[in-house]
Amino acid sequence: MSSKREKFVDLAEARVNRVIKDLQLVGNLSNRSAYEFTEADIKKMFSAVQKAVEAAKGRFARNGDSGGGEFRL
Repeated sequence: MSSKREKFVDLAEARVNRVIKDLQLVGNLSNRSAYEFTEADIKKMFSAVQKAVEAAKGRFARNGDSGGGEFRL
């Protein structure tokens, strides 16, 4: 494997695994005995996540357009 390929594989695996873990942690927020939230909160959260996924995916197609930002309720 080329050096650039090895670097990509290492970083991609680490970052995607971190995203998966963080999404599992977001799922933990569904515990209604510990948290109070509305359907609007849920829609807003997952809309922001979906937009970030689409922006990241688009960067691979367009080579570089950074979208995103920080999520806030």
